[in-house]
Amino acid sequence: MRSVLADRKTILILLGPALLVYTLIMLVPVLVSFGLTFFDGTALFGFDFVGFANYLQLFTDDQVWAALLFTLKYALLTTVLQVVLGYGLALIYLFLLKRSSVFIRTLVFFPVILPTVAVGILYSKLFQSAPVDGLANELLVNVGLGGVDWLGAGDTAFVVIVVMDVWRSIGFYGVLVFSGLLDIPEDIIESARIDGARGFSLFRHIVLPQTLPILFASFIFSINGTVKVFDSVFALTSGGPGSSTTPLTLYMYRTAFQFGDYGYGSTIALLLTIICLIITLFIFRSSRSDNTR
Repeated sequence: MRSVLADRKTILILLGPALLVYTLIMLVPVLVSFGLTFFDGTALFGFDFVGFANYLQLFTDDQVWAALLFTLKYALLTTVLQVVLGYGLALIYLFLLKRSSVFIRTLVFFPVILPTVAVGILYSKLFQSAPVDGLANELLVNVGLGGVDWLGAGDTAFVVIVVMDVWRSIGFYGVLVFSGLLDIPEDIIESARIDGARGFSLFRHIVLPQTLPILFASFIFSINGTVKVFDSVFALTSGGPGSSTTPLTLYMYRTAFQFGDYGYGSTIALLLTIICLIITLFIFRSSRSDNTR
């Protein structure tokens, strides 16, 4: 095995095709997109070099900052709910349901595989207010409360989007953390119980430290997905009412592909990339500092 790995030609033959595909699919589009940030125009009518004009427009565009605020607010709330509730589910699977958790895990995981458009239609019907009230308003009316125009106002539409995406993904994070919990040696837990660790004490001193790597991985996976949210918002509200639920990804899509401004759309994409990179580095740094204590 060592002789094979020491042969540069063999390494090139084995890794070359994968690196070529990765370069063509990932790196080349990224470089082209970065290059477009210095141009204005469309593929049909040609591009004109504008220097840093797109960047100046980015910092003075109120819609960008509104979309960025929505994106960060959505990403923070949804990530916390996804990971924390998923962690809670994993604890229930391991310590309460134990071997009988297979059916519940399958049931809770099922929304993960549903098409986003189907889930968006489902939630638009559940939170419908006109012409016929959906299930949410029917429940409110039955308990003596008035109906709410859930998708007609920015604040309530934001709540519906978060609820929908947490419902869709909580099963995935439950299974992800559950796999990390299974890696905890059983003798460590038994020894802690013999020493008197119970309930929260067992979780705080044994379970949580042992699952920090998978917990940080879950946060990185979730935050990068929620910052780049597009399909669920597009399927449920299309960024409305108005532009109150428009994330950066949807604003970028409309700028580049609906209005044909590829240069400015690429600039917005670059901003989104930088944000994802900063968040990931921050979480990695937090993980390293926590592990060195």
